[in-house]
Amino acid sequence: MGVVFGDIGTSPLYTVKEVFRGHHPLAVNAENVLGILSLVFWALTITVSLKYVVFIMRADNRGEGGIMALTALALRTANASPRTLWLISVLGIFGAALFYGDAVITPAMSVLSAVEGLEVATPLLKPYVLPITVAILIVLFVLQRHGTATVGALFGPVMMFWFATLGVLGLYNVIRYPSVLAAINPWYAFAFVARHQGLAFLALGSVVLAITGGEALYADMGHFGRRAIKWAWFAFVFPLLYLNYLGQGALILNDPQAIESPFFRMVPSEILLIPLVVLATFATVIASQAVISGAFSLTSQAMQLGYCPRIQVRFTSEREKGQIYVPNINWLLLLAVIIVVLGFRSSSNLASAYGIAVTLTMMIDTILAFVVVRALWKWSWPRAALFLVFFVVVDFAFFAGNVTKIFDGGWFPLALGLSVFVLLSTWKRGRRLLHERLQQDSLPLEAFIAGLATGGPQRVAGTGVFLTAHPQGVPRAMLHNLNHNKVLHERVVLLQVVTEDVPHVPEDECVRVEVLPAGFYRVFVRYGFKDDPDVPRAMELCAEQGMRFEMMATSFFLGRETVVRLPLAARPHMARWRQVLFNWMFRNSDTATAFFKIPPNRVVELGSQVEL
Repeated sequence: MGVVFGDIGTSPLYTVKEVFRGHHPLAVNAENVLGILSLVFWALTITVSLKYVVFIMRADNRGEGGIMALTALALRTANASPRTLWLISVLGIFGAALFYGDAVITPAMSVLSAVEGLEVATPLLKPYVLPITVAILIVLFVLQRHGTATVGALFGPVMMFWFATLGVLGLYNVIRYPSVLAAINPWYAFAFVARHQGLAFLALGSVVLAITGGEALYADMGHFGRRAIKWAWFAFVFPLLYLNYLGQGALILNDPQAIESPFFRMVPSEILLIPLVVLATFATVIASQAVISGAFSLTSQAMQLGYCPRIQVRFTSEREKGQIYVPNINWLLLLAVIIVVLGFRSSSNLASAYGIAVTLTMMIDTILAFVVVRALWKWSWPRAALFLVFFVVVDFAFFAGNVTKIFDGGWFPLALGLSVFVLLSTWKRGRRLLHERLQQDSLPLEAFIAGLATGGPQRVAGTGVFLTAHPQGVPRAMLHNLNHNKVLHERVVLLQVVTEDVPHVPEDECVRVEVLPAGFYRVFVRYGFKDDPDVPRAMELCAEQGMRFEMMATSFFLGRETVVRLPLAARPHMARWRQVLFNWMFRNSDTATAFFKIPPNRVVELGSQVEL
């Protein structure tokens, strides 16, 4: 309830208010209210229910969902040109980058809108709304290092009670004005759009707030399974969520003055107002927790897939490997969230920034899903085109409605997403160029081993393990070791760690050992993009293939490259500014020792310079 539906479940706090009281307010009358309620219902039905729950959630990557998993599936397109694969990869990276913009806006928007309920209780509390919001957010981010395991047991019951409260409040107001139930009829949505084309276009920019968080149903599928999410959505969340929207519509038709804060005005007695504010705050904190955890998970996946430099990742649960904490991302998000809260100062202003990144991500999801249904599911062109056109038209309508928000604050998540995209794409390209450069300079391993038969360096007892991305060549670290120490170990292991485009690789398929002449071995270790790399554990698994390691008799040799720029006269492989950016990221990345959990006292690092 908290992880999957937290974001979309807190949308009633601000959606209706923003439509009728935001930057492009609509007049409160029966025609407009029924039209908006109809648009909300069909947005939830088409985008969330049909697109994500019925269709896209079938596109799982061994049970995992999310834009990274969808991109990995789309990249399996057979006979696709390199340009097509590049375009798919760029779309996936950009969609993932936009998530970070959402991860900043969501906590700020949801917590601020909940705390603003204090203004409804008494205007005297208005000056304290921003300080209380900032304090709650600081506490939320500070507690991240302890993990969610200790408080996770409360998430489900609190969110169950939250959705039940949404339904009860909605039902109470619908009973007083039952004619709003007619809004389920799509005619009211069509009539509203036809009569108020300009206003309807602007209104879509606010209606989309009702479906923000819908993509989380797909992204979190790996944690809970498609069946559980589908039944929870259709049988519990969707009916109660929309019942609350109907209740807000009934309220403002009865009392147009309630549009100042329709959600909190739904309570039948002011005595219940403060408890509702407290409950809403808890719900928004849980929704924010889900987005923050999602940012941690996405960062970990990006590292595994080679789009992000190695940074520190801490596991906060002994039982759940998905519960992780990434300190650098946590503090950067906190800084950005506080800047957003203090800069925008109200949920109405934040609504101007909210939605554009989400709608763009949803459109990218549709395009990637089209590739999957056409190339992997073998749908016919007419059927696949119908899928694409139907959902892209809806996605584009919402995106176009949000374009007007760019100059009112929508530029912020776009700028943040574009910045993250530049970082991810620069690192990916820089690492590829670096590997190509190292491969050019390496000696063929077979020729090197053959040369040892005619005499070579002194062989010493023990095992030398050389981590390498190119096990067919002689690692640079080995050449440097020979140059400086003039020795080789009795047993030399070239270890390659590869991340596959699947979420998990079973332990019995994780390791493969290849025996070579002269005491040389190749060990191939495979991980999924959601697995936790652990080289010592992988080496223990080698025993099943007849190769045992004694850790205290094993030395790990790692190359530590220092990237230097080509001379100004030389033609660069990347733009100069990207070279500077890559060098900065390269210098500040975490060590392979920590990332692969190699015992530090068994590691020897040998440095070299690489021109890039």
